[in-house]
Amino acid sequence: MMKFCTAIALIAFTGLGLSPLAAHAADDDDDAPQHTRSSQNVPELIIGSKDSNYDVNTKDFELIANQGYRWKITSEGGFEYKFMTDLFRNVWVDQIVIDDLEVHMAGAPAWLEFDDKGTILVQFHTVRPGKYTWSVPDLADKGVKGTITIK
Repeated sequence: MMKFCTAIALIAFTGLGLSPLAAHAADDDDDAPQHTRSSQNVPELIIGSKDSNYDVNTKDFELIANQGYRWKITSEGGFEYKFMTDLFRNVWVDQIVIDDLEVHMAGAPAWLEFDDKGTILVQFHTVRPGKYTWSVPDLADKGVKGTITIK
């Protein structure tokens, strides 16, 4: 009886030891973004260009939940751009940096306004998964809009 109990215990122990390996082997999605402790850079969003005030270099962005990010949003066109997104109401905004001047947040900004060419850096932590939109409302019908998906 003792040998039988020892054999059952050994099988159970071995099964517990191998189950994480089996689960990892079944997960072939190794190219998915990995959560890290350090803030990651979101690809820079550039609105407008020397060729067209309606150009946008990237329209859609994918982020992961519970991750810190740094996002440069740049105006290169000749218009005044009022950048709006529902993302800001669904993340924890750490700070906004403009020309090395920091604005520390205790809430979300309503919008970012570019009166001239320049870059605004927004540092935030994703909190709520979902699909959010961004746009320059007066130019959305010209294609100055996109999405931000948090998985």
